Amino acid sequence: MKLLLIEDEPLLLDEMDLYLTEQGYRCEKATNYKEGEEKITLYEYDVVVLDITLPGGNGLALLKLLKDQFRDAGVLIVSAKDSLSDKVAGLGLGADDYITKPFYLEELNARINALMRRRSFSGNNRMKIDMLVIDTAAQEVHWKDHIIALTKKEYELLLYFIVNKNRVVSKQSIAEHLWGDHYDMADNYDTVYVHTMNLRKKITAHSGTDYIKTVYGMGYKFMAP
Repeated sequence: MKLLLIEDEPLLLDEMDLYLTEQGYRCEKATNYKEGEEKITLYEYDVVVLDITLPGGNGLALLKLLKDQFRDAGVLIVSAKDSLSDKVAGLGLGADDYITKPFYLEELNARINALMRRRSFSGNNRMKIDMLVIDTAAQEVHWKDHIIALTKKEYELLLYFIVNKNRVVSKQSIAEHLWGDHYDMADNYDTVYVHTMNLRKKITAHSGTDYIKTVYGMGYKFMAP
């Protein structure tokens, strides 16, 4: 899952980046309003962790920009402002959650996990498609009683496909999701092809069903009942 951390306190930003990366998230960072605006406009994220007091502008304006652009990202506000009016304003503009500073990184991670479960997995840690079970808490994939051994990238790719099941996803969007926004400078998407091919082989070997379809000239689609 891909996160954007918008925070102007360097130490806190680095601590969040390190901890959440260790938890399996792909994190990108912005330290001021302009950087946040640029990333929100150009790239897609699963969750935006947003400070509302930023150099160059107010984080609530970034939240409004996200909603005006119909970006499908969850938003968790982190702020030193703890008044009821600030929380009501943030949640009223469309934020999914609000946490006040100082906070424990474990609580931040738990809130992000809960947000992801609500938005993408109907509140569950386990998803089931036919006999294919994805346990997001254990980060394991099973077919019936057998574990399908996936690499970290293959696991992240499978989650991305399932979040976007029955929708075409381009190779560019997959690359940006798995490797970050610097990947848009790449000349080709051979790495995406290789990881997708390997994931298809492993799932098909257990299930006998090829859930990932190639949509020629456009990308891939995970077909699920």
